[in-house]
Amino acid sequence: MIEFVDTHTHLFVPEFADDAALAVQRAVDAGVGTLCLPCIDEASLVPMKDMCDRFPGVCYPMIGLHPTELGDDWQAVLDRMYKELKSDDRYIAVGEVGIDLYWDDTRKSEQLDAFQQQIEWAAETGLPLAIHSRSAFEELCSVMESNRSKGLTGVFHCFSGSAEEARRLLSFDGFYLGIGGVVTYKNSTLPSALEGVPLERIVLETDSPYLAPVPKRGKRNESSYVPFVAHKLADIYGCTVEHVAAVTTDNAHRLIPKIANNENR
Repeated sequence: MIEFVDTHTHLFVPEFADDAALAVQRAVDAGVGTLCLPCIDEASLVPMKDMCDRFPGVCYPMIGLHPTELGDDWQAVLDRMYKELKSDDRYIAVGEVGIDLYWDDTRKSEQLDAFQQQIEWAAETGLPLAIHSRSAFEELCSVMESNRSKGLTGVFHCFSGSAEEARRLLSFDGFYLGIGGVVTYKNSTLPSALEGVPLERIVLETDSPYLAPVPKRGKRNESSYVPFVAHKLADIYGCTVEHVAAVTTDNAHRLIPKIANNENR
């Protein structure tokens, strides 16, 4: 049976309030038996952990403060989240963290500070990072370069950049590109950007409920749509969907040892 991993899905958000259990079942039925849930802010911890309690061995939690969710009390929030991370060994990654200057660049210094603190969490715990970056590519590369010696691993979530940007990001060993629905869009330049990217440096994701792939574009995204992304990658790489599934699932297990260890019990 084909096995996929959705490395980034927000199944705990209100958009799934009426059918979260059905969405999980549809994912499992589609071969997407591992769902990695990124944290957005402190308030999302409870519904996210509840999803993981309801679907053990399928849903796995991350912890992190999204760069657009920095309130005036962001440092206190980070301090509490760090204590939460240290008190619960279920967390599989530090994320969703990073830099987002698209909507608001007035808090750039705070975003950089928060990102750096959470990078330190990853370095301390050995957990991978789930990194969000929007309108901040050079800033991201600068931060990553200054932390190159820390032995970090992770995924550059929702990658949609150029071939040169892919090359620069993949110069950081232990990191992967998270590829989702954008790769299926008619006018997307992502297929050509991936021509120089080995499949061994890619993991699959949905970012549900956002960015649904063709033929579901415009609808609510969900983890059961991962195969649409895999089929597009099979076209790009000239291989079978089975090969895409096998390689990207192996990549996800290498990136996130806690899911691999759980599935091998």
